[in-house]
Amino acid sequence: MNLPTRPDVRPANPRFSSGPCTKPPGWSPSCLDSAFVGRSHRAAQGKERLQLAVDLTRDVLCIPKDYRIGIVPASDTGAMEMALWSLLGARGIDMLAWEAFGHGWISDVKGQLGLQVTEHHADYGALPDLTKVNFDNDVVFTWNGTAAGVRVPNGDFIPSTRKGLTICDATSAAFAQDLAWDKLDVTTFSWQKVLGGEAAHGMLVLSPRAVQRLENHTPPWPMPKIFRLTKGGKLVEAIFKGVTINTPSMLALEDYLHSLKWAQSVGGLGGMIARADANLAAIVDYVEPNDWLKFLPVDPATRSNTSVCLRFSDPAVTDHAAMEKSIVRRLENEGVALDIGSYRDAPPGLRIWAGGTVDTADLVALMPWLGWAFATEKASL
Repeated sequence: MNLPTRPDVRPANPRFSSGPCTKPPGWSPSCLDSAFVGRSHRAAQGKERLQLAVDLTRDVLCIPKDYRIGIVPASDTGAMEMALWSLLGARGIDMLAWEAFGHGWISDVKGQLGLQVTEHHADYGALPDLTKVNFDNDVVFTWNGTAAGVRVPNGDFIPSTRKGLTICDATSAAFAQDLAWDKLDVTTFSWQKVLGGEAAHGMLVLSPRAVQRLENHTPPWPMPKIFRLTKGGKLVEAIFKGVTINTPSMLALEDYLHSLKWAQSVGGLGGMIARADANLAAIVDYVEPNDWLKFLPVDPATRSNTSVCLRFSDPAVTDHAAMEKSIVRRLENEGVALDIGSYRDAPPGLRIWAGGTVDTADLVALMPWLGWAFATEKASL
């Protein structure tokens, strides 16, 4: 067998992990030099830095002025659990799942909260039938399935006249995809995804409808202190003005502020979407003419432009899990791609992060290495 020539050009940055994700171009530890450390985050200057993060988040993501934005603990998971525990139980619930994280939210709502759920499932690579979702109920879904590389194309499937709330896990979509804020009542994401921030902090965005629910609904289960968004039947407004429920990392906050300012410098939300779209296009240009590799999403309109998931399609290769491990190991040893294996519960293949902090030139350089690694491993079968 004639093996392809070993590529000459390497990505300048081999970090293609889907979370935590690579830092913005030009990042260095010196970006944290102005961090407000060694003092209480409740001091005036600490509150100002936290409020600045809220304000810049609103600016970059174009979040409506009447939506509340809060910094909460435990990353996107903490933000989602806070929303589920605080808001559900007032009416029926529809939940969508087409990959690991959606299934996890269903498991928590049914198993931990003991609520009845109408479930809408799809296999990895597809979306559930969105026309069957009942928006008279509260609806819980992920905008972009990080483990499947499948996203909803837009918010058109959500009616403006809905009676229930929409609760959206948008952690790998925010800052890379155009979220339909008028269709979203609760939106969560983390710093460590599209902006390449540090882990452990989440963001919770509430519409006026969500606030109304919070102030008029008392969940029947005990509410952990870390989840409490109301006091005496009223929203704790301080949480959405930079006064966090627990102690935040001011180093991580400074890192998030740096990323937000970098996002502004590349054109804000429009610039970030354009960078992710260009990255996806670079992968499409390589994958489509090759017959050994295909996109996991069955519909091109649902392909993620951040967590790009690929599957092996060469009929001569039957042990896809072994092939994945071999390619990932070979490319990591070469120093050209780190952490590009599929999510542990997803079909074997490759998952390449293409969010806006990745330079397109690095993805262009990576693509020939995929073919070289596959052909080299296949020759050893």
